[in-house]
Amino acid sequence: MSVIEYAGTSISLDEDGYLENTEVWDESTARGMAENLGISELTAEMMDVIHFMRSYFVNYNSFPVLNTICKNVHQPKECVNEEFIDPLKAWKIAGLPNPGDEVISYLKR
Repeated sequence: MSVIEYAGTSISLDEDGYLENTEVWDESTARGMAENLGISELTAEMMDVIHFMRSYFVNYNSFPVLNTICKNVHQPKECVNEEFIDPLKAWKIAGLPNPGDEVISYLKR
């Protein structure tokens, strides 16, 4: 486990860089995690993607199909890849738990 500091708040991450307690997530936590991943700013479009991913996970307990994210937030078809380059970064910034090896290997193709 590691801890990052952002805006006076400690953010606990597991050994793979995922938020230790997903229930403490808020937009400030997202900004801190983004900065930790080398993303200096979260745009409104990025936050739309992040909020959709969190909502989808809460409702279905799974990783959403990438094209459905973009469609549902009214952005271009490849918005996740264009905005974040790596969908797993978006997942981490969204404060969601490790999606598992199967999802990770699928996304790294």
